[in-house]
Amino acid sequence: MKQIAIAGKGGVGKTTFTALMLRHILKNKANKTVLAVDADPNANLNEALGLEVEDTISTMLEETKKPGAIPTGMTKEMFIEYKLQQALVETKSYDLLVMGNPQGSGCYCYPNDLLRKHLETLRDNYDYVTVDNEAGLEHLSRRIINNVHTLIVVSDASARSIRSAGRVHEIVKNVGLDLEEIGLVVTKVTGNEIEDLQPEIDKTGLKLLGTVPLDPLVAEYDVKSKALVDLPDDALSVQAVEKILNGINL
Repeated sequence: MKQIAIAGKGGVGKTTFTALMLRHILKNKANKTVLAVDADPNANLNEALGLEVEDTISTMLEETKKPGAIPTGMTKEMFIEYKLQQALVETKSYDLLVMGNPQGSGCYCYPNDLLRKHLETLRDNYDYVTVDNEAGLEHLSRRIINNVHTLIVVSDASARSIRSAGRVHEIVKNVGLDLEEIGLVVTKVTGNEIEDLQPEIDKTGLKLLGTVPLDPLVAEYDVKSKALVDLPDDALSVQAVEKILNGINL
């Protein structure tokens, strides 16, 4: 099993990159099983994949805290595991799990511990696991999602966003995440910005894995609510992501 995580602040094209990475895996690893995990509280990976999702992990865990929610004859642990299994969206090509945004008050330590164990068991059934994270890496830093092999930090072509990517790298170092590989991808490139941004990129301490040009087809697909995994092979963004992922032997 190979687990790849994507991180970056909102609006930089992180979810687009994740969707195109899934497209790459599904196209080039047709006989492999894939689990996509949307661990960003602002969950929208399902839209990029053309899927509707009714339940998230967070909403289901919230249900378990309600008085009388657990059926007679079931332990709390059994009920939570049952609800977690319900949250898995299965398709012919891959499966999707949406974490969602925790709401309400109270301690999530016990449910999160069960969630960690559930994910550890679940991922063993797949060859590839992709995780779309928020910039703060909450699920990674709290070890809810662990054993990540590759972390790709996504930034758009602005100095502010590059500095945000540097802060993600600081979080990784501070919490002691054990990664085989970490690198930077810069998206929405329209010209020679990378040359001007190189000093900021150097400050992050991240290796530049590649760039993704601003692709009008991506905007068109978003407007028309079309799945990004259905972008054509000759799309600028698709070709760029293919080149990046081939460069890291994905």
